[in-house]
Amino acid sequence: METFINLIALIMCLAGVVMVYDARIITKRLFGFGDQNQATWGLKILGFIVAIIGALIIYF
Repeated sequence: METFINLIALIMCLAGVVMVYDARIITKRLFGFGDQNQATWGLKILGFIVAIIGALIIYF
């Protein structure tokens, strides 16, 4: 069971890092509104939080 939880946490970390580094590309693909800078900023913050949560699950 612990291995399964660690695998899920690792996937969360990976998804968070991908959101941080590819936020501009993801924003252009998913959202069609004019202010993409705020959407990119929000996606980077969300990715950072998801990556931190995943890392904390793995650590503890």
